Amino acid sequence: MSQDRWIEIPDDIVRILKLWRPTPLRRAFNLEKELRTPARIYYKDESGNGPGSHKPNTAIAQAYFNKKEGVKRLSTETGAGQWGSALSFACKLLGLKCTVYMVRCSYEQKPFRKSLMHLWGAEVFPSPTNRTKAGRLILKKMPHTPGSLGMAISEAVEDAVTHEDTKYSLGSVLNHVMLHQTVIGLEVKEQLKLIDEKPDIMIGCVGGGSNFAGFTFPFMRDKIEGQDVRFIAVEPAACPTLTKGPYRYDFGDTAQMTPLLKMYTLGHNFVPEGIHAGGLRYHGMAPLVSMLFNEKLIEARAYHQTGVFKAAVLFAGTEGILPAPETAHAIKAVVDEALRCKKENKEKCIVFNFSGHGNFDLAAYDAYIGCKLKDYEYPEKAIKIAIKSLPRVD
Repeated sequence: MSQDRWIEIPDDIVRILKLWRPTPLRRAFNLEKELRTPARIYYKDESGNGPGSHKPNTAIAQAYFNKKEGVKRLSTETGAGQWGSALSFACKLLGLKCTVYMVRCSYEQKPFRKSLMHLWGAEVFPSPTNRTKAGRLILKKMPHTPGSLGMAISEAVEDAVTHEDTKYSLGSVLNHVMLHQTVIGLEVKEQLKLIDEKPDIMIGCVGGGSNFAGFTFPFMRDKIEGQDVRFIAVEPAACPTLTKGPYRYDFGDTAQMTPLLKMYTLGHNFVPEGIHAGGLRYHGMAPLVSMLFNEKLIEARAYHQTGVFKAAVLFAGTEGILPAPETAHAIKAVVDEALRCKKENKEKCIVFNFSGHGNFDLAAYDAYIGCKLKDYEYPEKAIKIAIKSLPRVD
């Protein structure tokens, strides 16, 4: 924790980040042409590292500081597998062991993410498991559960607190993760200056909030000081934390092992449907992102997955890069905003965070192309039940 405005990145971390940073800021000329929009669309491409997403920005830092403290092993959860891949990668580079509890439906949907983690020496288990007390209790109540990030966090935290050589590492939500990810937005600021651009709209997908925060937080002061810039956070309609959840204190995990966090939440017992954007299936939202949304400094919207995949296929067909299903949520909002610019004949600068590629998500794209992907209605009844279990805090 620190009250300092700037935190220097240690040289040892910089040397590793230089494997893929700085990342390119690209202009989506072909997408603009296809949409016939007067908007200028740019995207920050965070997919050009081994794990293929923004996640290594914090994985390297967390592994480095744990290594300095003498920790031998890190335990964590992962949804779609991007975070699990990133931490496995970081642990491999820094000489730590890594244990990953992967949400069961993603474990089954994305087998090659599991292969990538194994390649970097991690052990991976489909959560919930019988390895932990939390997992066994969950399986007893819900033997056929698809799992959730809240459940996987419970298992990873229990693993850490029951082994002296192990610490828990989280890939999103918490303040230090947001801090590590601001390297994204800081680079975007410098890159936009080089081409004499200022963003009118900045867009990112949100699950726990880390890629959105890292992308937009360096620009937040500009908005507070009067610059006309919109920040749009995009989430799945099947897990509408910001757009449908209350702003309350809640646990970050299903077994109630974490400290209480003030955040938008659907309730720690809420289990989202098994959508293919596994990294966005989290019941809560980062407290910092939640606070900014509550202060109306950022906007939020939710989309169904078939519309999201339609936008992803459009992007892949014009720009030649396959987005992760999570990233595709941001792209759907970009398309909508670009078409609005077309309708209103306004030349706006739209910048979004391309948080990860979808090269390990081809099964999801096959399902979309084969018309096997379905949308899930807003689970109002399930959320109401889950919210009833929220802790009461005066």
